[in-house]
Amino acid sequence: TVNILLCVSLQLAALERQIFDFLGFQWAPILGNFLQIIIVILGLFGTIQFRPRYIVVYTVWTALWVTWNVFIICFYLEVGGLSKETDLMTFNISMHRSWWREHGPGCIRRVVRPSAPGILDDYSYVSVTGCIIDFQYLEVIHSAIQILLSLIGFVYACYVISVFMEEEDSCRTK
Repeated sequence: TVNILLCVSLQLAALERQIFDFLGFQWAPILGNFLQIIIVILGLFGTIQFRPRYIVVYTVWTALWVTWNVFIICFYLEVGGLSKETDLMTFNISMHRSWWREHGPGCIRRVVRPSAPGILDDYSYVSVTGCIIDFQYLEVIHSAIQILLSLIGFVYACYVISVFMEEEDSCRTK
């Protein structure tokens, strides 16, 4: 039951993040979230079906997932020369940014049409003011939650693998 509760929590957190990354057209996080969802299902299946190899895959992925989320935190906090203003999260395909940039709690979004001649009529500048929490901190919070849940999942997966291996060893000695 602990495993099921943990997997449900991991899935809900990944699905919530997936929705907002889709709204912001952030393709790199969308791909990562999709893999997270698939691997968590694989880990749950491995636990239910007593398949330690599946749980090992989940454990290895969890280490990669934690690393990815640490990168996301560094990206949004602009650590080590990273800049949240780049198109890195969209694979340089578009100029979209975090959905939270314009839609965070308390944010007031104002569209300003450019008045300069020669600028396309449909191009507009978006001004955002009054946000209770800046978007980069919301992204950091999302990643921190993912890291916390993943570390708990990693420890639990290691425990389950050890239990499966002990049972396998006891069956061989009988």
